[in-house]
Amino acid sequence: MKRLAGFSVLALTLATTSGCGWLWGEEGYFRDRGSDYLTARETPPMQVPEDARTRRLDPLLPVPPAIALPEGRTAFEIPRPQALGIDAQAGAFSLQTSGERRWLLAQIPPAQVWPQARAFFDELGLPVASERPERGELISAWSVLPRGFQRHLRDESAEASLRLRIEPGVQRNSSEIFLASNLRPAGSVAVPEWPRRSPAPALEHALLEQLLEHLNSDAGRASSVSLLAERRFDAPSRVRLANDANGQPLLLMVTDTDRAWSALGRALQAADIRIDDLDRSRRLYFIDLAADSDGRPGLLSRLLGRGEERSERYQLSLTPMASGVQVSLREDADTPAPADVARRVLSLLQEKLN
Repeated sequence: MKRLAGFSVLALTLATTSGCGWLWGEEGYFRDRGSDYLTARETPPMQVPEDARTRRLDPLLPVPPAIALPEGRTAFEIPRPQALGIDAQAGAFSLQTSGERRWLLAQIPPAQVWPQARAFFDELGLPVASERPERGELISAWSVLPRGFQRHLRDESAEASLRLRIEPGVQRNSSEIFLASNLRPAGSVAVPEWPRRSPAPALEHALLEQLLEHLNSDAGRASSVSLLAERRFDAPSRVRLANDANGQPLLLMVTDTDRAWSALGRALQAADIRIDDLDRSRRLYFIDLAADSDGRPGLLSRLLGRGEERSERYQLSLTPMASGVQVSLREDADTPAPADVARRVLSLLQEKLN
């Protein structure tokens, strides 16, 4: 404590005797660096050894071009965020990571990803044991993986089953692709349940990278098959509008939770309702009704005649029931949305789902 006090007295003495320019001035240690980006210069790209294996890293948040002020405008207004476009050089698919989780992001709808993902299983020589297009799910039969992937297993002779899921992404007309593995000893006839945690993260990472290469190479030769046109993808058996005991509007979907989640994601995109975020584990879509995905007046402005621009954020909550899934609109976990807003939003989603 005495040493800390001594340093404090010394700093105060220097500041008062020699002025504060060396601390707070333009050349001071604590100078304002907020405008440094104006003088920033590009540096040459990092060089790696010629024999090193590299993989292109695409920017997640590309810097938009400079925005010129229209004639007659003297003040600059910050524009609303626009949807990210697809960089022709970056490709339509990219690898995403968050902690230990890895998945692929596709800048095309799930229905267009499906036939290409299906072809990936054929490329690996893995027979398909189960495929459910309405849920965007593929499961391979139990088999020994190709030799290049066996080195990622503790027991190289073990049999594996792969599960690939395609879900609507947060952005409009985008998809998220997840891949999981299940293992069992060679020669076993048991069918173990899918584990909560990955038994072979390195294997799944390698498979995702291989799938990424397959999708990017196959992007220009995508199948013209449209599961959306066949009305098999994300199509619940029956959707109806009802009220709970308090008179609050609800949407009842006769389907399982996974299918309802995927279907609502597609319906929100079809209704041009902006999705700010989602939480699959809590079965929540976070939506903003003040503006659509392109920044134009949103659902409330169009349906309720609200002309002012202000945030209208709500939670679209899915609750599993014995006979299906119940969908409600809420302001937060404890507050339901106004009944008129909920009825109009859920009615629009019902129209898109049907």
